[in-house]
Amino acid sequence: MTQHTTGTPARRPLDGLHIVEVSSFVASPLCGLTLAQLGATVIRVDPIGGAADINRWPHTDGHNGAPVGTSIYWTGLNKGKHSVTVDMRSPEGQQTIQDLVTESGAGGGILVTNAGGRDWMSHATLSAIRPDVITLELLGGSDGTPAVDYTVNAGLGFPLLTGPTDHDGPVNQVLPAWDVVCGLYAALAITAAVRRREATGVGAAIRLPLEDTALSISSALGYLTEPQVNSSGRPATGNDVYGTYGTDFETADGGRVMVVALTRRHFRDLVSVTGTEQVVASLETALGADFDSETDRFEHRAVLNALFGKWFADHSTDHVCTALNATSVLAQRYRSFDEVVSAGTLAHNDLFATVDQPGIGEYLAAGLPARFDGEHFHTGPAPDLGSGVS
Repeated sequence: MTQHTTGTPARRPLDGLHIVEVSSFVASPLCGLTLAQLGATVIRVDPIGGAADINRWPHTDGHNGAPVGTSIYWTGLNKGKHSVTVDMRSPEGQQTIQDLVTESGAGGGILVTNAGGRDWMSHATLSAIRPDVITLELLGGSDGTPAVDYTVNAGLGFPLLTGPTDHDGPVNQVLPAWDVVCGLYAALAITAAVRRREATGVGAAIRLPLEDTALSISSALGYLTEPQVNSSGRPATGNDVYGTYGTDFETADGGRVMVVALTRRHFRDLVSVTGTEQVVASLETALGADFDSETDRFEHRAVLNALFGKWFADHSTDHVCTALNATSVLAQRYRSFDEVVSAGTLAHNDLFATVDQPGIGEYLAAGLPARFDGEHFHTGPAPDLGSGVS
């Protein structure tokens, strides 16, 4: 795999920033990774032997000569960082962390952590040493109590809307979405605090709970507004997209395709490709519906699903995808991660670059998804634990 390299551009937006990250799991390391991709020097500090996530699954299984037991998870979230290990219970180790934060020059004085509640690492303590220090503490619950993505999500409502409509009980989502959103909000908050400090010389004590992140997004998307202004919240809709027309169909050879028709053009093209123009017109008359209306398409989705489903059931997955790709309809065949990788397309996507990761070997790793002047930013591999700052 030699299509792309991880060469560092001459200048990135956050070149010159120095971030100290005392963290574990997803949100905090993702914040540091994002800042590193944007050019910041990020020093991850762990206890001797590593934090609780040092051996988190998935692990390498020895395939292709890689050692057994390296955490793919840890290396993925810590690419491009430096690694320092200290005894955080000792005065010497605590002093090392304070020095890393406060003695890092004009672009330093920045701490990101989800290991808060320690006086020696608090904003009050660090700002007494360096008045313009920026600290960001990632918490669990809004009140500071411990919480993780799955417990926050359970208390918010999404698992009761997720899964088949005939399933009695909650279904957890696989993606730790709130961890991801929180980590990206954290990176945004750090860059905003740096911008303010450059203009005013003032530091910042930032507190970012995972639960507040989930509540904020849920409010913005209307999930928490509906119960306040309507009679109740939205119902579970299974694989049907809420409020518009979209669902999944099974094909003749057992494949499944997700189809979304957001606009009138999308829907008309779906009707045309499935050869159901006359039947759909008759349905509109019989139901008193207007399928140019997103509301009517959603409300009558069950009968539309049954109608379109016959065309999908009569054709192979390849035929369906080829036909839909020639229209404006939004559609994609369901694929596994194995299928995504085996398709070989990652090697031709400049979002990905070859990383030679100690303990794993060479693989294609994604960089920053945003392009700056046409370029994705990539980092080198994750460091060896405790390898220091070069």
